[in-house]
Parts: sequence; structure tokens; C-alpha cells
Amino acid sequence: MADSWTFAVARADLGQTTLVDGALPTVADGEVLLGVERVGLTANNVTYAVLGDAMRYWQFFPPAARGLGPQWGLPPLWGFADVVASRVAGVEVGQRLYGYLPPAGHLVVRADRVDASGFRDASPHRAELPSPYNAYRFTTGDPAYQRDQEDLLILFRPLFFTSFMLADQVVDNDFYGAEALVVSSASSKTGYAAAFELHGRGPRLIGLTSPGNLAFTRSLGCYDDVVSYQDIDALDVLPTVYLDLSGAPSTRAALRRHLGDRLVRDIAVGLTNQTPNADAAEEVFFAPVQMRKRSRDWGRDGLDQRFTEAWQSFAARVGAWLDVQVGVGPAALQRGWLDVLAGGTPPRVGHVVQL
Repeated sequence: MADSWTFAVARADLGQTTLVDGALPTVADGEVLLGVERVGLTANNVTYAVLGDAMRYWQFFPPAARGLGPQWGLPPLWGFADVVASRVAGVEVGQRLYGYLPPAGHLVVRADRVDASGFRDASPHRAELPSPYNAYRFTTGDPAYQRDQEDLLILFRPLFFTSFMLADQVVDNDFYGAEALVVSSASSKTGYAAAFELHGRGPRLIGLTSPGNLAFTRSLGCYDDVVSYQDIDALDVLPTVYLDLSGAPSTRAALRRHLGDRLVRDIAVGLTNQTPNADAAEEVFFAPVQMRKRSRDWGRDGLDQRFTEAWQSFAARVGAWLDVQVGVGPAALQRGWLDVLAGGTPPRVGHVVQL
């Protein structure tokens, strides 16, 4: 492998991939070179690619900067990187940080608003993109960080943040007056993390999942009941909020037929397959919107404190629900991507890649 490398997928066919070599980037004044060190692969990363154009996820890591044509895209990943070179005061070589990373060996960022907690990437091409994705947190300034929980943070932190903010929005709106909350893709990490936050706080919590995942999902203890998609007609007809993480049109149609006007809210949360669900839903949940609201309500420190408390409670439980599989090197990243894309990852498995 060359000094650096990049993994990319064809934007028109996410199963077509390439690995290309490149030179180690150099840094100019105001820039920092990050060595991408450990990343995760979940259905969330596939979501970024599926919505790459609609939600501008392809714009975070432009392929042209890596010698690739516009037909290619770099699906964003979450994970840890180390500072390899720095020409920014307050950012030192060897510092470790967590953030939004490319599927590549290195990333050059323009570090701005540097403080003890980290910095933001102020690169011009990211200026108009959603700001939460531009934040990089030093492990030394991150209250949620524990070294022995790195893999859990890699796999769950972005998902848990979505789940945390989703649960907060539901609670913030008094559960929309519902007596039941129905969560599809209940065996997914985002699904059961949201359920963990919501369980016991209000309405009855019901998970929908495939027959093969019923036993696993019930074993989590996050739901009051778990039923298969085939048994939707057995649900009680109560004022119900639907939190759609599956993106399956047939599930939405079945719920609407069965519940009628008792379906008081229909919220698209994301995707765990490649069927966009936003158009058919009544509304779309986007975590940064609720984050901005709570940043105003609580302040940044208040939001961090609440998130950290929720994360620590969740992390204490989730380790028993997960088998982390660690691959090594760019080829393992490529294999992991194809496995997750194909839906071949069991709910108990989490893919982490050491690069």
C-alpha cells in the first residue's frame, strides 16, 4: 500500500467499489493532517450513501481531491484518528480525536475554533454542510470517552446521538398524545438505542422486526412487546406514533390500514435498507434540528452533560448485546462495506476496522 489510500463506491451502484493509492498529503498554515486509525461500519453508513445527493453527504469528502472522477463517492464513516501533522496552534501531533472521517488513510482539515474539547473543520467546501458533522473532539476533552469503550463509541455514538435526540423530541412533544410508540427495524442499533431511551417513560413501546430477529430483539428488554412485521394486524388500535427506521413501504401501508386515524404521527427516521422512506412519511426526523433546539434550551455544556449521562447508562448495557468483529486494513473495510450493504450483518455483530 502506498503512503495513503482511498476507498470509494460508485454513486450509481453502491456495490461497485475501488481502492486507490495516493501520496501522503502535506499541510499548509491553518491545516491539520489526520491519520484515520479505527472506524466502524453500520447501516448508518449505507444511509449516508443512499442519501448522498439529497442530503449532501457526498460533499464532505470530495473525490476529485483524491484523483477520482465524479462518478465515485466517499461514504462518510465515524471513528478515531490521530494528528499526524499540524500547523495550527492548540492541535498537537499525537492527539487522538473522534469524528466524521473518510474511508481513507488520511484527511486534511482546516482546524478552527480550537479549544480543549477539539475543533471544527472550516474547509470551504464544508462551510454550508450540517455543522454537527464538522466537529472533531479530542479524547482528552470528551466526557463520554473511555479508552476501553472505543469500539462501542465507534459503532454506536452517531447512532446513539440520533436515538437520543429522537427520543428527546418525542418526549419534548409529550409523545404526541400517543398511547403506543411503534418502532420498525427494532433489532437495529438505532432502533434499540432509541427504545432504551424511551422505555418506561410513557406510552407502550412496541418493536417491529423480522421473524428471524424476534428472539434477539425480545432478549434486549428495551420493548414492552416485540412482534413480527407479519403480525401488524394484531396490534391494539390505539393512538399510535410510528417511528420508521426500516423504510419499508409495505410496513407503513399495513400500519395505516390497521390503525387508520389512530396513527397520530408517522415519522421517518432513517434507512436500514435502500428504500428511501422520507417521501411517504408525514415528516422526517433529522437529529441536528433537535440538537440545535436543545443547544438553545440547555446550552452546549448542558447538552453534552445529558448526552454523556445517557451514553454511560447505555454503554453499561450494550456491551452484552454486541459481538464486535475487528478487521484490519483497507481490504477489510471493503469487505465490511459490501457485507453491510447486502444486509448480511446479524444484529448482534458490529464491524470495526483497524486501518
